[in-house]
Amino acid sequence: MDMASLKAHSGSAGSPRKTGHGRLDAVERACRFIETRVDAGERFTLAELGRHCGLSPWHLQRRFREAMGVTPMAYGDQHRLARFRGELQQGEGVAQATYGAGYGSSSRVYERADGLIGMTPATYAKGGKGAEIAYGIVPSPLGRLLAATTARGICFVGLGENERELEAELRRDFWAADDIRRDDRQLGRSLSTLLAYLAGKEPHVDLPVDIRATAFQRRVWQELRRIPLGETRSYGDIAKAMGSEGASRAVGRACATNPVALIVPCHRARGRDGSLTGYRWGIKRKDALLQRESEMAGRKKIL
Repeated sequence: MDMASLKAHSGSAGSPRKTGHGRLDAVERACRFIETRVDAGERFTLAELGRHCGLSPWHLQRRFREAMGVTPMAYGDQHRLARFRGELQQGEGVAQATYGAGYGSSSRVYERADGLIGMTPATYAKGGKGAEIAYGIVPSPLGRLLAATTARGICFVGLGENERELEAELRRDFWAADDIRRDDRQLGRSLSTLLAYLAGKEPHVDLPVDIRATAFQRRVWQELRRIPLGETRSYGDIAKAMGSEGASRAVGRACATNPVALIVPCHRARGRDGSLTGYRWGIKRKDALLQRESEMAGRKKIL
């Protein structure tokens, strides 16, 4: 969650709620402090942050995580990464971008490149040039099914009625890829695995993935994969299980940005009242998926 999300989550147009004796005010002060230090290429400690906000490090960390969904250190890492990406995209060399974002050494950035940006910094600096994506499309019980892969794993799974619209969606998500080509044969095994899942022959999809995400998104997606077959959880339940009670809206946004439908089962997330709420690939498909999984889970219990 960023600062704009925090303000939206607070329930007013840009102002934190006044309940909780300035609880969100302290979080906003912490965010500004973190961003200022990161923008200056400087590090900070939790003790320094606590002193700045007038709270003990333990209380500040708890409040920050409840409001933002991540720890102060993880928030700093996300802001540092955003600055690093921005400098690369503006044409700065890898070394300048590395030190400008406060990473300390280029070797550390290269060691963590996959976790940071999903590719080497030099490749990212060229706008993703060099990334090659192959995709395939097949008919499925829920319309057309598109799966796309990089050399490392599945990067996109989508469902729809129109192949052209699915292809356009893929290209919007990966606008900077060097090459996006259709190759149904190369995606044959992955598509077969996904179809077997939709046909009720497999309880889950076990495929290698190549997805880029913030620390908070990854935690949400991991929690979604822990939901048992045939069951659902509310966004609030998921946030609570993550130790981020109160971050249900942020959980909803993480579900909406999941790039690999079925593999990360965001369809298992419901509204607080049990409603299906939104789903990138359509409410009817979400309902159909949940019914199929419920039937599959019922068969497993009988066996």
